[in-house]
Amino acid sequence: MSFKELLIEDQRLVILRSLREMPAYEANESIVDCCLESYGHNISRDQVRTHLAWLEEQGLITIRKLDDYKIARLTGRGEDVATGQATVPGVKRPRA
Repeated sequence: MSFKELLIEDQRLVILRSLREMPAYEANESIVDCCLESYGHNISRDQVRTHLAWLEEQGLITIRKLDDYKIARLTGRGEDVATGQATVPGVKRPRA
């Protein structure tokens, strides 16, 4: 696995774990971006949106639009991946 792949997988895990900590398991893309930055992932808003779209395709989150914002919500499957009870290729497995 390349370093770039490792970073991408970690960024996706951070998104899932951050949503798990949010009230109602949801947050807008701006908050998700701030969470990624707080964990050392300083990426563009386009990259955040790309991750959200990928996670939605995998059934790990749902996305709804509110004006120009996208709001992500963790699914049950996403919570399982965030806690390590399930694995999805492309998302880093959390450490115990």
